[in-house]
Amino acid sequence: MILMKKIPLRKCLGCLESKPKKELCRIVKTKEGKIILDNTGKTEGRGAYICFNKECLESAIKNKRLQKEFEMKIENEIYEELRSRIENDR
Repeated sequence: MILMKKIPLRKCLGCLESKPKKELCRIVKTKEGKIILDNTGKTEGRGAYICFNKECLESAIKNKRLQKEFEMKIENEIYEELRSRIENDR
């Protein structure tokens, strides 16, 4: 019998599709209430995921999904940082 390792899936806040965790960009709300981009996937705090796709990011922004997920207002500089990261990773 061959055992296959289970691939962790996470839901994108833009398209709402479940995808492998490694294919998504992780955004974290730290205990101090700061919103940061998590390149390692291991930063402590509440995590949310989004595809490396501009349409998904714009959908998440338009529908205020990050604000709802983290229960706080998200500053425009965070959105700009996400936009530049997504454009650079394509």
